[in-house]
Amino acid sequence: MKAANAVAALSALAQESRLAVYRALVQAGPDGLQPSDLTAKLDVAPATLSFHLAQLRHAGLITVTRHGRALVYAANFTAMNSLLGYLTENCCGGDLAACGAPQCAPTKPEKRLRAGGRIT
Repeated sequence: MKAANAVAALSALAQESRLAVYRALVQAGPDGLQPSDLTAKLDVAPATLSFHLAQLRHAGLITVTRHGRALVYAANFTAMNSLLGYLTENCCGGDLAACGAPQCAPTKPEKRLRAGGRIT
């Protein structure tokens, strides 16, 4: 991954609503979600969601496919893994034994209960 692509991806994710949309698509897996599912799940207006989806798509983080009249958005897992690889490719100067490999491996975040009973 080139630095410009990493900057574009990180910029797209640097907004709370877009990050929530992206995380919802990652959780949905390769089958993705329709915009109506995302608006219901995230309680976001359709016009706002459309803007955020366009930003994520422009950054290459999501894909869209048409199934009849419906659009289905899905996380681009190749792009996500490329971004993570770019961010960690030289972790600890490449000497994982010196710093202990766990610092360079992603961890599962703790789940937190949000207002309204949603788990984030």
